[in-house]
Amino acid sequence: MCLDFDFYRSKVNPSPPFISLVDCHEIVFNHTADWDHLTIRRDLNFTFSSDMLPDEMLKAVFPLLEGTDLTACMSVCKQWKQIAQDDYFWKCVCAKRWPSTCNNQSPPMTYRKLFTTFYKREHRKTLLPPRISLSDLDFYIDVWADDDLLFSQVVAGPVFRKGNWTPPPGICNILRHYLEGPEYKMILPVEPRFTVPYTQTVSVSVLVARKDTDKVACLINRSMFDYIDRSSYRALAFDYLVFSPVYPFVSSIRAWISLLFMEHVNENVINVFGIEIDFCDAANSEDEVLWLLDMLDWKR
Repeated sequence: MCLDFDFYRSKVNPSPPFISLVDCHEIVFNHTADWDHLTIRRDLNFTFSSDMLPDEMLKAVFPLLEGTDLTACMSVCKQWKQIAQDDYFWKCVCAKRWPSTCNNQSPPMTYRKLFTTFYKREHRKTLLPPRISLSDLDFYIDVWADDDLLFSQVVAGPVFRKGNWTPPPGICNILRHYLEGPEYKMILPVEPRFTVPYTQTVSVSVLVARKDTDKVACLINRSMFDYIDRSSYRALAFDYLVFSPVYPFVSSIRAWISLLFMEHVNENVINVFGIEIDFCDAANSEDEVLWLLDMLDWKR
């Protein structure tokens, strides 16, 4: 049997047919069945004696492997690992997945690093710690009914931290289930409560100030509560966030604000016991919210 490894190396853009690791074991077995000194089983849990396969055999088989199988081969033994580290084998892998990378005489990274870095797409990266905290923030919330001011308060950021508030008795089961759910929420209890007639137009403005930089950003600018979800006893308004020019490709993310109200005692008014702010278009945890707020167009 002649295993011409140099033949593979002579190809400018190597793209041999790929085989699986199981096939690799089968090929090795077929070519070494008459070697009395080699002990090998035809399954994934194969073992070798101290007499390992000749390097030439491995060098002929490795170019035929998929990248994940070649990676697995590096865990078999020291001999396999040393041989599989040859970047030529990884060039064969990359030639199948990204043929154009083999046209560059000086690739930007090794073919092994290229494969291990990009063969599996990362759908979600680990979020770095935010540069601000809720303790750095104050929220300025104003609610009007027509032109009458119903609610006006400066709220320290930590007040919105999840777990700081328990829903009161007397609310509907759907709303209670929502408020007690595991999803991240920023909720402000309203004390004293206020009522709003259904016949009035209710609007809201929300500014947020950073105590670490003395800058202010606008979350919601006089938006109307033009949708009332009577099944969950919430009135909702939103506005689109305005981001700093250093984030030119971020857009269409909304800040939502909800008035939470009690089950109807009087069908003509809503009795508000809480206010919720959320950024469900993009942020579903405290760290994500803080990153989002950090990207706003802050003004001094």
